[in-house]
Amino acid sequence: MTEEEIAEEQAIEDARKLTPKTVYEVIRRNGDEELERSNGSLFWSGVSAGIVISFSMLGEAVLRSHLPDVPYRYLIENLGYSLGFVMVIIGRMQLFTENTITTVLPFLHKPCWRIFNRIVVLWSIVLLSNVIGAFAIATFYAHGGAISAEIMPAIEELSRHATGMPAAESFARAIPAGILVAAIVWMLPEAGASSVSIIVLFTWLIAAGDFTHIVAGSVEMAYLIVTGGLGLYQAVFGFFLPVLAGNVVGGTAIFAMLAWGQVHREIE
Repeated sequence: MTEEEIAEEQAIEDARKLTPKTVYEVIRRNGDEELERSNGSLFWSGVSAGIVISFSMLGEAVLRSHLPDVPYRYLIENLGYSLGFVMVIIGRMQLFTENTITTVLPFLHKPCWRIFNRIVVLWSIVLLSNVIGAFAIATFYAHGGAISAEIMPAIEELSRHATGMPAAESFARAIPAGILVAAIVWMLPEAGASSVSIIVLFTWLIAAGDFTHIVAGSVEMAYLIVTGGLGLYQAVFGFFLPVLAGNVVGGTAIFAMLAWGQVHREIE
């Protein structure tokens, strides 16, 4: 082959889309790396994610406060919800709902008690640290004086709406959110320069579809708790546990298993 033909062949190979097997392998190896990280690194990364994800609530509240009261305002204000997710995902911080697929694929690839136990530990650390970060930033927003008075009513409205659903509805609405976040993780290896657009589009759909997300919602839950607007029992059993279960079902039981199902024969 001539140099020109070789260059053309290489360009064709570079332009080919990643196969599902390749995407799976990229995510599985990322999962292996996450499982090998120290508990201290996981904890502080999770706290950072819990703090930074609050900009989803804040971004949405800012847009709601300043947009005119028109029928399409709801669709525009929900773009603010994407802000925190972009910062967390591009910043590679530990977000619990990402781990419902990333760390599960190594276990599906090679099931063993060692990996299973490590997943349980990792999930516990990341979820706890996400919630700690959420409570820290919610307390700051509520009592730190950093948020202007004109935005505070919108924050309370959003928080009451997010945590005010019946437990069964919170669970059901958390399933699509879990699927969408897992889908973001699955698409990022091939997204390249489109990564931010994909994150914005999918997380906007979570907000516009009125779906529930355990970490972003924990900021809203924490805000109401620290301001006395939500009791602990209702917060835990009416919101937190149902949404947690729904996100896990969507991200792991549905999306991760479907992703594994389409590649496991090729891998074996």
